[in-house]
Amino acid sequence: MTVLKTSLRSFFSHKGRMALSGMAVVLSVAFVCGTLVFTATMNTTFDKLFAQSASNVMIAPAEDGDEGSSFEDTGPATGIPDAVPASVVDEISSVDGVAEVTGNVAASNAVAADADNENLGPTTGAPTIVTNWSDIELRTSEIREGAAPSGPGQVMVDGDTADNKDIAVGDPIRLITAIGDYETTVSGIVDFTVTNPGAAIFYLDLPTAQEYLLGGADGYTQIYVDSTGAVSDTDLKSAIASVVGADTYKLQTSDEYIEENRDALGDVLSILEYVLLGFAGLALLVGIFLIVNTFSMLVAQRTREIGLMRAIGSSRRQVNRSVLIEALLLGVIGSVLGFGVGIGIAVGLMALMSAVGMNLSTEDLTINPNVPIVGIVLGVVVTLLAAYIPARRAGKISPMAALRDAGMPDDVRAGRIRAGLGAAFTLLGLGALAATASVDSAADGAGFLAIGVVLSLVGLILVGPALVGLVVRGLSAVLLRGFGSVGRLAERNALRNPRRTGATASALMIGLALVAGLSVVGSSMVASATEEIDESAGADYIITTSNFMPVLPEASAAVRGVAELDHVTEIRYMETAVVMPNGEDVDVDLTAADPTYQQDFAMDVVEGDLDEAFGPGSISVGSDDAEEYGIGIGDELPVAFDGGESVTLTVRAILSSDAMVSNGTWYVSTETARSAVPEEAMPLPGMLFAGAVDGQEDAARTALDAAMNPYPQMEVRDQAEYKELIQDQVGQLLNMVYGLLALAIIVAILGVINTLALSVVERTREIGLMRAIGLSRRQLRRMIRLESVVIALFGALLGLVLGLAWGAAGQQLMALEGMRVLEIPWSTIITVFIGSAVVGLLAALMPAFRAGRMNVLNAIATE
Repeated sequence: MTVLKTSLRSFFSHKGRMALSGMAVVLSVAFVCGTLVFTATMNTTFDKLFAQSASNVMIAPAEDGDEGSSFEDTGPATGIPDAVPASVVDEISSVDGVAEVTGNVAASNAVAADADNENLGPTTGAPTIVTNWSDIELRTSEIREGAAPSGPGQVMVDGDTADNKDIAVGDPIRLITAIGDYETTVSGIVDFTVTNPGAAIFYLDLPTAQEYLLGGADGYTQIYVDSTGAVSDTDLKSAIASVVGADTYKLQTSDEYIEENRDALGDVLSILEYVLLGFAGLALLVGIFLIVNTFSMLVAQRTREIGLMRAIGSSRRQVNRSVLIEALLLGVIGSVLGFGVGIGIAVGLMALMSAVGMNLSTEDLTINPNVPIVGIVLGVVVTLLAAYIPARRAGKISPMAALRDAGMPDDVRAGRIRAGLGAAFTLLGLGALAATASVDSAADGAGFLAIGVVLSLVGLILVGPALVGLVVRGLSAVLLRGFGSVGRLAERNALRNPRRTGATASALMIGLALVAGLSVVGSSMVASATEEIDESAGADYIITTSNFMPVLPEASAAVRGVAELDHVTEIRYMETAVVMPNGEDVDVDLTAADPTYQQDFAMDVVEGDLDEAFGPGSISVGSDDAEEYGIGIGDELPVAFDGGESVTLTVRAILSSDAMVSNGTWYVSTETARSAVPEEAMPLPGMLFAGAVDGQEDAARTALDAAMNPYPQMEVRDQAEYKELIQDQVGQLLNMVYGLLALAIIVAILGVINTLALSVVERTREIGLMRAIGLSRRQLRRMIRLESVVIALFGALLGLVLGLAWGAAGQQLMALEGMRVLEIPWSTIITVFIGSAVVGLLAALMPAFRAGRMNVLNAIATE
């Protein structure tokens, strides 16, 4: 009981000093709890959507493989979705237990445009879905305004799209599908009663949907079967299967349909969840340094007090327990607050999702019992582990310490052992990183990279205090000596406790190492892709669609109609099954292209002749597949085309598989593909390449833009714009990662603030004496700011050097996949380094202000 009272008294007497360490616990636990609540809420919301929209039995076209849910693309390369014949509805309507059968037609590769020809689809990457309006839709939505569509000239739009795009009843809308281009008028606006999955949804009546999406075919992409309730869903599914055939179509009960869609959603959410939890763990790791520093400094400041406690009879165990009880209080309070803040983070993430079109209601906010348990246990355990070393150190304080006026002495021998282990780990880690340059595959090198990252990180954390003297003196010689005696005082303060300075800098080092490493990888990806485009791309223009739908025949014809173009190359992606020389049947994604493709993209021929490979009855293969399956020039391969027949093609070229930017390595000519696949089953082009007539590049671009103006889904880019697109895509990904890394860096900044604040308290008497002999408040504050800058730059220097090593090793692995250029983003590195100095200045504001306000006489009198 005495130990508990002592711990409580100490904790609340130092509550201000504990606050920043508590913030590290709060932020880390909040991110963990917020992530768990957000993903659980997403699952709850979509489970409700799936449950309300599903019927007792669902029927869809048979699929190849195990893919296929409402989150998958609904159409093959032709752009026309597979369908179940309408006759199936009549067949199952007479099955016992069937109450109602409803057919539905939907496609997720359409384009909608307004009167100004602006694309009405989402800008978030979500699809534009065109489907028919039926009673099924009334399960999850209701008409807000106007009326349901009736006839080929009417369309109804979802309320979120209408609000975001300023669409009103009576507005004209063009619908562009794989079948054609259609003019419609908005007949109504419909709101979701559950959630909008983020897509833009346009509703037609059933005959119009079949015309626009299936080309008039009498079929459905999905059939909903509602039972009378007299039989179970499983029995009803079996009865239907006996009528239509168990393997002819894809049959699912309501539970199976919900589970499949939940799994598909889970695959997406699990990636997001693991990423968010990974960064929360990183912030927690950084927070450990902050907590260790806090308790180490508190123990050092209370050395005399603890010595007195030992002198009057307190045992080591009691002193140890006293410090751990304080840590327990910190962990519990921080974790409970973190749980509350985590709920706020989850609500914020829901609001963010609503802003991009996926409405999540707080009514569905799901807080599973494991969330507070996981958050609080995690926060408490981590805090106790972080405080254990300072607690052990406190227990070793002898009663004689009460007679000393100095803080707790460092263990020199332990420091040397720590530095030796750190140096060894660092060298082993750097050796593992260097080994990535000698591996033959990225999979083999990934192990070396992981080991190298862990060992080098642990090594630098351990050896950090030993580097303080060398690095801080070097930084001080450049930055602080110009500030005279104040600069020298700041340098000595940073050098006074190397372990504390090293731990504070290590917290900042971790976040900046990741920033530097990812910057190197991202810059190298962009530089490699840019170099390959420069070396390989010969086409003047790359023409693609904005939503991954195929290029419609009308758009392709418009491109071919541009007189200023020398040639146009159509690229088609085809699914095939190839019988290899060893007899193995392998699925191969093959590219069919016009022979002019050789002018548009320079392919690295390892063996054979590319002209012959684009001839009739010929094929090219990739070097990796050629080696794996023993394929050689002149070999004859049976190739079965999806939607067509099997033909025997002769291998005329083997292409390098190392290209980073390419459309693959298995090529046939369009003529060869057409000889095996009937025209109605021939995939539409996935993209087009075009070359301008010499000297007419500018005129060709102007004419090409004009030709594509009626097709809002089409995007025309020259080589420079295509390189800019790659750079933007990589940049967006890196910006998202940097935003998440900011959490760890914020915790590290709290660590710098806490260290300075506690060191000011620790040096209260010293500060009073300096003020008494003439140091002004302004000089005192400058000294603390300079000390903070040096500590921040020390951590930044270690982190950036470590990150450069990680990034270079990562690039070595990516080089095996075609990313051959190592690009160091020096502007980013320099900006981060300078930014670290600014962080140091900001972190010192509050401690410097408090130090400047000290009463000189009270400070001198402090024990």
